[in-house]
This record gives sequence, structure tokens and C-alpha cells, in this order.
Amino acid sequence: MNSLNRKLVRDLWRIKGQAVAIGAVIAVGVLLLVMMTGLVTSLDETRRTYYERYRLADVFVPVNRVPEHRITDLAAIPGVSSAEGRVVGSALIDLPGRDLPLQAQAVSLPDFGTPRLNDIYLTDGRRLESDHADEILLLKSFAAANELRPGDSLSVTMNGKRRSLRIVGLAQAPEFLYTTAPGELITDNARFGVIWMSRTALAAAYDMEGAFNEALLSVGLDARLPAVLDAADRILESYGGLGAYGREDQTSNRFVSEEIDGLRASSTSVPPIFLAVAAFLLYIVISRLVESEREQIGLIKAFGYTDFEVGSHYFKLIIAIAAGGAAAGCLFGIAAGRAMINLYLEYYKFPFLIFQLDPASFVTGFLVSVGAASAGGLLVLRRVFALTPASAMRPPAPPDYSRTGRFGQALNFVLDQPSRMVLRRLTRQPGRMIGAMIGIAAGMALSVAMIGIMAGFDQTVEQTFTAIDRSDVTVTFNEAVSNKAVFELQRIPGVIEVEPIRIVPVIFRHGLQSHRGAVNGLVPLPRLNRAVDSELATIHLGKGGIILAQALADILAIYPGEVLTVEVREGRRPIISIPVAGVAETLLGSPAFIEMEVLNRALHEPNRISGAYLRIDGMMEGKIYRTLKDMPTVAGVSVKKNARAAFQKQMDTGAGMMRFVMAAIAGVITFGIIYNAARIAYAERARDLASLRVIGFTKGEVAFVLLGELAVITIVALPVGSLIGYYLSFAIAAGFSSDLYQIPAIFSPESYGAAAFAVIAATIISGWLVKHDMDRADLVSALKTRE
Repeated sequence: MNSLNRKLVRDLWRIKGQAVAIGAVIAVGVLLLVMMTGLVTSLDETRRTYYERYRLADVFVPVNRVPEHRITDLAAIPGVSSAEGRVVGSALIDLPGRDLPLQAQAVSLPDFGTPRLNDIYLTDGRRLESDHADEILLLKSFAAANELRPGDSLSVTMNGKRRSLRIVGLAQAPEFLYTTAPGELITDNARFGVIWMSRTALAAAYDMEGAFNEALLSVGLDARLPAVLDAADRILESYGGLGAYGREDQTSNRFVSEEIDGLRASSTSVPPIFLAVAAFLLYIVISRLVESEREQIGLIKAFGYTDFEVGSHYFKLIIAIAAGGAAAGCLFGIAAGRAMINLYLEYYKFPFLIFQLDPASFVTGFLVSVGAASAGGLLVLRRVFALTPASAMRPPAPPDYSRTGRFGQALNFVLDQPSRMVLRRLTRQPGRMIGAMIGIAAGMALSVAMIGIMAGFDQTVEQTFTAIDRSDVTVTFNEAVSNKAVFELQRIPGVIEVEPIRIVPVIFRHGLQSHRGAVNGLVPLPRLNRAVDSELATIHLGKGGIILAQALADILAIYPGEVLTVEVREGRRPIISIPVAGVAETLLGSPAFIEMEVLNRALHEPNRISGAYLRIDGMMEGKIYRTLKDMPTVAGVSVKKNARAAFQKQMDTGAGMMRFVMAAIAGVITFGIIYNAARIAYAERARDLASLRVIGFTKGEVAFVLLGELAVITIVALPVGSLIGYYLSFAIAAGFSSDLYQIPAIFSPESYGAAAFAVIAATIISGWLVKHDMDRADLVSALKTRE
């Protein structure tokens, strides 16, 4: 090992605290890159393999009722390689000891053999036998949540008739990676399940003998999907077709795709933030190191070392810190990815999910981290090349101490000597102070943004389930029924208020934009489930037009006053052109609202409803649930408190848990920035501070000279960081938002106070660590002339 390499080791040991802090910031950036890239690869590859092995359909065609022989017409569509019809329907499961019926989707399987499309993955038990009409397979996650197993019997209501069915196996399926009850967006394994029955048995239950109500199509690689969708709609239009849609619009696949796309976007946008911070810190640390070692640099060059050799020495220091942080980030990224896989398995029903390492992410992590560090370091190395031995060995020109003028002289009569020293340092070297202030302000900005986002998650829950939804129970019917059903619900003992709703599947179109969703027909001035404006006031629907959620308006790129085309996908399937009357402040989903009478008139179906919101007496909820369970027209019952608990759980342990991870990372970066600022200030002034100790200053006074400077910089950085954090919050909130929910950026005195407390706490801890080193410093060594 030559002398420069030995010096490299000594330098690393001397600045080990700063090196570790900078390495931690780099490690966080690489950790996120490795973790997110690995999760994208794992989810995408597992999903692709699962879809291929179990033949998930490319096209889904829901319809009211189609004779079985028409499946050959669908198979003859150009580009279609396989077609299969099946029967699907909604069902209610009555479990012993449960007053509330549980919702389920019933799906048929061929009487003999396996389905050509949308096969199942059997996890326990056996497949169905065609000569036993009472046998069913049950979704594994639902069975586990309700402690059901093969051999158990279930009481199931299908098409208004109760049946006793026997579980013979547990299964999973690629079309049910993410399961939600109708009308809900959050998965809840205990409240919604899937039942598979033989085709003959299920067709008999739903009066579908010799017919099907959903067609599945697979297409070739050279097929034009829009043309296939149009052809399928034309063939089945006279049979009450509800509109063919591709795999990308299938609910389960859509949620998984959105998660993958979000992770992919985050993997390219979030890590650079941390690496940029690391490059900034490295620039400060190495620049101060070069300035403090200018005499040594001159001596080294005087002994014959070239500019390249001396520059390479400091470049190696930069690379060592960056490579160490990148290596740690790769290792922790693997561990974090494996931990996140377990969370994904709870919400997405993959048969298996193994964290797959993407070698490209390791290479990218190393290259980007080293590149970012080098970018900061190369700016400093120019100074090394510019130093000649003669100029380097001369002491630098003393700073100009005349800048404060009369202001400084006036303060001499107010401040004591240590305070004047702090003030002189701040005013005579503004460049360094501004650099430190910007770094601490960045930490403050991250803290403000993340605390605001955490408050935003809470706001989404509170606004959705308290301000917007004031009901207790939502009832959905098997099909649109007469509004006389409202009176039947009102007669149930314990029901206080009933508000009807009509939900119709539609396709929204505006210009080149389109979106498959639903229109909610409400009473003109709803009370139990409202469309609200930005002030959370109820929007009156009786003024005509349609009200869109802000998320839906953004998707369609439409503004109030413009005309929206609404293609209804049931009944007579009218096409409605209607002006957008306003935008609703809805944070869950992307709904659209219209007056129910206007919607029914457009459908030529007056006085029809598809469900109702109920406000009930909590003391009688058990009796109410049992009554609803016995009503043959009821397809599902959703309790708001259960939906809220499921959403809160997903926010705390599922996808929303990432906000806690990001908050912890923001804390690490904030501490790293502040600790580096304190260590750099101490390294620059170690000799001066030792001199103060020798001439009689106490340890406390010496610490005040150094830490007072840090305190002033931190106080100035707090409002600057708050302003930066305000704008950063909107960008981070947009990154966390999705079609499932929108996260607002919340600003309150409490959030700013909590962020300031975090920064001040980091400053106090950093100051204590530096003071601990100051108190143990060897004054003789610090005062020796360095040569």
C-alpha cells in the first residue's frame, strides 16, 4: 500500500461519521431502486406466468342471456383464437353466528374437464364432480378468513333461493388476484368470496339452462383488440350485451397493473432525490476537506506527485463512500423487497410470489450512485488541479472582517464575546452558511411533506367515511327494481332513513379520452351519501348536468361547461350527451353523479332503483341484517364501519404503509444532512476551538461558539424548508394517489410544528454528538502545526 492509499484510509477513519451519514443517504436511494425494481419484476413476471399457465381471457363480454350456440359466432371473429361461455352471478353466504350476509360471486366451471379459459389453481381438496350438484370450490383467501375448509357446508342464497352447498376444495384464479365486493374498492377477504360450481348446477340456479351470461375470448398476437371488442358487441347487442372490455379494464388486473406502474414510476423518480442530496453532501465534505488540507496537497505535489495522482486520491475517497453506500443499499434493498412481498401476498392472491433480483438494478444503483457522487466531487477536484505547490503551502488570504460595518460595531455593545464570534462567522462566510442552510432546509422540506402526506391519508379516510358517506348500511339489489322497495326497507324495524340510488355501468367519452365506470343516480339533494364541493357542502343535483369526481375529470381532460358523452351499457344502451355541471371533491374512487330521475328518464325506465343507503339504529342492527338476509331481491349488504376498517387496514399495513417507510427515510436524510453540517463546521474550526480552550474559555462557551452557529442556521432554515415542503407535498401526494384513492396534501400548524420538532431534535442530537467529540479532543494534537 503506497503512502496516498494509507492517507486515504486515515482520511476515511477521520471523517467516518460524515462518511457513514452520506453513505446512509446513498444507501436509501439504492435501497429504493433495488426494492422497487425487484418488486416490479416479481409482480410483472409472476402475473404474466400465472396468466399464461391458467389462460386468462383477453376479452370479457358480459351479457344478460345468450343461447349457447352463439359462442361459435364469437369464435369466428377475426383474431379470436378461443371462445368460451360461462354463467356468473351474485350470491349471499350465510355463516352460522353471523347476522350480516357475506357477498360472493358465483362462477361456473365446465361439467367435464378444465375450462379453455380462466382456469383455476386448486390449493386444497379436489375438483368438482359433475354428478354432485351441491359441490363447490371456494376462494382460498375467503375460506382462510372465515375458518372454512373442505368438507364444510355453506348456506348460500342464489337468485333469491337458499341452497345448502358443500365445499370440496379451495382455489385461486388469475382473474381474482384482487377481489372487492360490488360497489366497493377495498379488498376484504372476510366479507367477499368467490364460489365455483359446475356449469349445469349454476345454470339451473340462475335460470341459464342452454345459455350463458358472460363470454370469454382469447386473441392472437396479431389481433386488433378494438375491432374484436366492436365485433363482440355487435353480435351480442340484441341479447342485452353490457359492453365487451379487454383485460386491461378487468377490475383485478387493473388494480395490479396500477400498482406495478406506480412502483415503476417511483423507481425512476424517487431514488434520484436521495442521490442528489448525497452528491450535495459529498461536495460540501470534500470541498472543506480540500481546503483544510491545502498545505498537505502542496507538500505532496512538491514531493513529485502529479495532479492526476493527487486528484485520484480524493476521487478514491468519493468512490469509497459512494460504493460503500451502494453496497449497503443493495443488501438492505433485498431484505426490504422480501418484506414487502409478504404484504403484497396479503392483498393480491398470487399462488406464490418470490422477490426476484434484477441484476440491472444493482448495476444501475452502483453506476448512478457513483456517478452522482462523482458529479459532486469533480467540482472540487478542479481546485486540487489548480493548486500549485507554492500557492498551496502559503496560508490562504484572511477573510475580510469589515463587512459588518457599523451594524457589527453596534452589536458589540449588546452581545457577549461568544455570541459576537458566532455572528462574525455567519456574516463573514455567507456562502458556507447558505450551503448549510439549504441542506437543513431540504431536510425540513422532506419532513413537512411526509407529515403532510400522513395527515392526507387520515383526511381521505375521515372525509370519505364521515363527511361524504353518512349512511350506516348500503343495500344492493339483484337488478333494478321498483322504487317501492324503498317503502319495504323503511318498514324494517330499526331503519331510520332510506335514500335510493341507481347505479348504471357506462363508458365516458370526451375527445380522445375514454373511461369505463358507472354513473350514480341520486336524489336531487342527497343526505346519506353526497357529492360535495371543496368546502364539503352538498352539491345540488337538480340543476341538470352531471357531476364528476376530480380524478375522473382529470382522466377525461374535461372542465365544467363542456359536454360529456355517456354510453350506457345496460338496458336500451342509450348514448347521452350531457354538460358537466361541476366537479366533486371525492377522494375514494372516480365516481360520477346525476339526478336519478334524469338518469331513469334517459334509460326509459322510470321509478327504478338498484340499491339504497340506510341510516339505522345501532341497537337493532342484528335484526336488520337478518331481515335483509331473508329478502330475495337483495344481492349484497355493505356495512360502512366494516368498509372503513378494511380501508384503514390497507392504509396501515398495505400499500399505504409506504408512507411510513418514506417518513422514516425522510428522518434519516434530515439527520444525515444536519449531522454533516455540524461535523463539517467542527472539522473546519477544530484548531480555533482548541485555541479558545487554551486561552481560558470553558467547554460550554466553546460549544456555544460552534453550536450557536448551527442553531442560527437551523432557525433560518425552518421557514425556508417549510416553503419548499409546501410545494414538494403536492408532488409526493400525486405519487401516492391512484384510481383507488386520492391523497390530498394537508397543511396545518400541527404538521409544520411536528416537522420543525423533528429537525430541531436532529439538530440537538447532532450537536450533542459533536460536543461529545469536542470535550474529548486532545488540545495538544489539535494545536500542532500540520505539515
